Amino acid sequence: MTTIPFAVIFDMDGTLFQTNKILGSSLERTFEVLRSEGHWQGEAPLAIYQKIMGVPLKVVWETLLPNHAESIRNQADKLFLECLNQEIKEGKGQLFPNVIETFSLFKQQGIPIFVASNGLEKYLEEICAYFHLHEYFADIYSVERSLIGSKTDLVHMLLKDHNIEEAVLVGDRKSDIEAAKENGLVTVGCQFGFAAANELADADFLITDFLELQAFVSKRRSTLTF
Repeated sequence: MTTIPFAVIFDMDGTLFQTNKILGSSLERTFEVLRSEGHWQGEAPLAIYQKIMGVPLKVVWETLLPNHAESIRNQADKLFLECLNQEIKEGKGQLFPNVIETFSLFKQQGIPIFVASNGLEKYLEEICAYFHLHEYFADIYSVERSLIGSKTDLVHMLLKDHNIEEAVLVGDRKSDIEAAKENGLVTVGCQFGFAAANELADADFLITDFLELQAFVSKRRSTLTF
């Protein structure tokens, strides 16, 4: 197997993709159906979801619907994914500024980039198809690839599958930083995502724009001996 001496691994939601652009409306549409069927009363729990954004969807529905049957959670999960994908197709979602420019630069520099996300494969595919991202990614790892549904396990699998010696992991949640640290990676925390105050305190570097990431990765890569 060919060794990859250096790569960059990205989270998706709140890191590359502005999920907040479609999150509220998709969640509302999902809970509107649940309300119509007598499974929910009141407003959609958007504030709660925003606090846990980035965790596996199984955990999402256990948190948002703690007293509901598994069948209702599965129904909500399916509805939510359908709503998200529809909104992406309708062009309501956006990437963060300078994402494509950063990808283009890394491609020119010969730096392989990957995605490791707690999102489902179909959801990630909709984003990549709409924004034409496949030309940039060496591979996309959905949480569905992990048997235990862990971001740490997912990153470990990605590193092993592609024989990556060193990588920078870019994410917006504490789970991203933990997954990177537990796999011995350098971490970049995105302050424009869903992170709460001090959630990214353990990151090696913090950015407010992808232009800062470009400079950090270039400097990091220049210190390596290939």
